[in-house]
Amino acid sequence: MAKVKTTFFCQNCGAQHARWQGQCNTCKEWNTLVEEVVEKTKKPKWDSNVDDSSTLVQKRTPQPQLISQIDATEAPRLDTTNLEFNRVLGGGLVPGSVTLLGGEPGIGKSTLLLQVCLNLPFKTLYVSGEESAQQIKMRADRIKKDTPNCYILTETKTQNIFKQLADVLPDVLIIDSIQTLQTNVIESTAGSVSQIRECTGELIKFAKETNTPVLLIGHITKDGNIAGPKILEHMVDTVLQFEGDRNHTYRILRALKNRFGSTHEIGIYEMLGHGLREVKNPSELLISQRGNSLSGTAIAATMEGMRPLMIEVQALVSTAVYGTPQRSATGYNLKRLNMILAVLEKRAGFKLGQKDVFLNITGGITVDDPAIDLAVVAAILSSNFDIELSSQHCYSAEVGLGGEIRPVSRLEQRVHEAAKLGFENIIVAPSKQQFKDAGINVQAFSKIEDLVKYLFS
Repeated sequence: MAKVKTTFFCQNCGAQHARWQGQCNTCKEWNTLVEEVVEKTKKPKWDSNVDDSSTLVQKRTPQPQLISQIDATEAPRLDTTNLEFNRVLGGGLVPGSVTLLGGEPGIGKSTLLLQVCLNLPFKTLYVSGEESAQQIKMRADRIKKDTPNCYILTETKTQNIFKQLADVLPDVLIIDSIQTLQTNVIESTAGSVSQIRECTGELIKFAKETNTPVLLIGHITKDGNIAGPKILEHMVDTVLQFEGDRNHTYRILRALKNRFGSTHEIGIYEMLGHGLREVKNPSELLISQRGNSLSGTAIAATMEGMRPLMIEVQALVSTAVYGTPQRSATGYNLKRLNMILAVLEKRAGFKLGQKDVFLNITGGITVDDPAIDLAVVAAILSSNFDIELSSQHCYSAEVGLGGEIRPVSRLEQRVHEAAKLGFENIIVAPSKQQFKDAGINVQAFSKIEDLVKYLFS
């Protein structure tokens, strides 16, 4: 009987160690090494169980080419017919690409990809290792979509999956989820570091050699990171994050990594009983009804990738009950909030050092755009004075350490979005651009003191 060979893998970075030790030498994390059974045999290729005569197997040997002789014509993307999904991907699915979709349990990952699968005009294979075919059919009936192009397979062995791929010959492959797959090459259990790495490697080889796009669903840990080794995110071409509060209906799809497009685009969905609905105009959802104005509320014109958004900024300033004032920010960088408060105290003379300041970005989204700074200033001062701001005003400018108001990029798109939603005034920094025919009054201020006089005098 052959001796069972084991080794130790780091659950954080996937590094291999000959023996157990407290700290990983590669990523320097503690208590992340786990023992797994390995078999030091020659690893078969993904197509070893597929008939050589199958059209799925394309035997070719790569040859070196001069860079001047390489055809740089971009392959046409596959249209998913889902505008939000296409936007985040950069225009559609790239042939031969591998996309990893992560998110919390119950957030709607399987629903999103099944909905995409049902709407695709191409032949697709949906492989599920978590649900039965009957459960998937019940979900498909709720989505109320029926298509002759969608095939369902409940399997966890990669060797069996590749055999079925040779028979079906799909144009798109969806795996739900990568943590449930298992290959015969590795003897460890499904979901282990070595199994995830090896199964992903086989799927990547399949995608590149057959030019078939592959979509993977991945679980996440309690820290919000995708379960498995960090190398998993480096292996795939695109990493998508599906996030949102399960107690609310809105979901946000954002790209954390994208080799074929921008990582600044977001897609917004609304979870309904019959599936996910694309939100084509998110600005109307991210701002509340402007009929009843309250102090401490301001509207900011921001950008997420190429999409302009109007979001509502809420601030609450109150006298500190305890000795140390509290500073809290939801959806906004807390360090930047502290910087703005220091600027208001040093440059504008407002004594906020002994007051609690709470800031909230409505809609459950996180904003990194510096153009929101001016709206944050207006909301804080409005709450501090307890004076309502005009509901017809919106703001788009950056605030510097000297109290100056600085211009931001793509101002024209922000102005037109504000005009489209019916705002009468937008307050920005001085610039050379002219917006005479924009349908909105554009007002420019160079210092915070001038803005304070205009809003509260």
